[in-house]
Amino acid sequence: MPEYLIVHACVIDPLNDYVGVRDLAIKDGVFVRPEELRSPERLDMKGLVVCPGFTDVHVHLRDPGQTYKEDLQSGTAAAAAGGFTSILAMPNTVPAMDSPEMVRDIHRRAVDAPVHVYQAACFTKGRLGQELSPMEELAAAGTPAFSDDGSTTQSNALMEEAMARAAALGLPVIDHCEDTSISKPGVMHRGFVSMEMGLPGQPRVAEEIIVERDIRLSRKTGCHVHLQHLSSGGSVKMLREAKKQGVKVTGEATPHHLFLTDEACRKYGTNAKMAPPLREEVDRQALISALQDGTIELIATDHAPHTAEEKARDWASAPFGIVGIETVVPLCISRLYHPGLLSLMQLVSLFTIGPRRLLNLPIGSLNIGEPADLTVLDLEKNHTIDTSKFRSRGQNCPYNGWECTGAVHSTFLAGKHIGG
Repeated sequence: MPEYLIVHACVIDPLNDYVGVRDLAIKDGVFVRPEELRSPERLDMKGLVVCPGFTDVHVHLRDPGQTYKEDLQSGTAAAAAGGFTSILAMPNTVPAMDSPEMVRDIHRRAVDAPVHVYQAACFTKGRLGQELSPMEELAAAGTPAFSDDGSTTQSNALMEEAMARAAALGLPVIDHCEDTSISKPGVMHRGFVSMEMGLPGQPRVAEEIIVERDIRLSRKTGCHVHLQHLSSGGSVKMLREAKKQGVKVTGEATPHHLFLTDEACRKYGTNAKMAPPLREEVDRQALISALQDGTIELIATDHAPHTAEEKARDWASAPFGIVGIETVVPLCISRLYHPGLLSLMQLVSLFTIGPRRLLNLPIGSLNIGEPADLTVLDLEKNHTIDTSKFRSRGQNCPYNGWECTGAVHSTFLAGKHIGG
């Protein structure tokens, strides 16, 4: 394994609240003191920012069952290129990830992947929301979290039981908040744009009802519930108040809800169709404010690959979802850091401390003896997003042609260069 001496790096280490220029030495996959190196390769990173490896807790690998869209190899290659050293794969596979054998199979096949892969497991059998999965067995198989992502049980009693069992196991429940009795058959946000486009819409309350339910049940059971891809300002307000009251609840924001509104549906068509839908500017601003004050502790991509043929269908039949694992970091640098909406420390924390706390993983740092998992950023690189160059099999996003200032320079896992 090569030895590296990284010199002149601007280091951002949120765990230690450290910002400064310093050298880093890597040997046998961990950080060591420079004097321990024998014949290192010298990497001059002057002008670059070196951070602990980034983690994405919301990735659809489509493996097993839909590997024509994405698979373990293509999805992890895209993650490495996007600056991530760890990902949490969602369980809405075919069949659904509701058996310990399936969880163990993914972890076994991911041993040689370029990034760490953690597999979420369903909390209901088949993700049907009717009967709980064998949660204790799934925990024993190594799942770090439970989720029925893409759906959630509409039964409050069943969700309470799921949370109680997850709390006993010390694992979080990660929930897709949608009351389907209200959201269906909506294909975008219900508002002026949906009316003008003549499309059925989903109101904010479809999300907010489940957010309120989950907060109440978290308070009752003591379960850590994590609210996925929040889109509504009302949801943000409830999350903020719950956290002030000490409820064990967290939430995430996605790049598409941070940088797009329902107006994008006019321009980008079904490449702007996602669940929950893009909302209005007031909601977008609420999400940004929540990042600024710490109400939302992490950014996750909800990377959801689909084929071009699927996305070319009409609004009623095209699938929900957007890819984002290769674009989120440049977009966040360009549209959150450079305008001064977030400091660099805040931005890096959203990709490091927040997601790893959710999964009860060790918080990555650049301390001596720690694994040399690194994300290296070039804050000033001007470039144009080109979906044809994605490592992901999916190109279904509206960002093609967007100009960015800021990029992932390189990614390292245990001292090995894996991307960038």
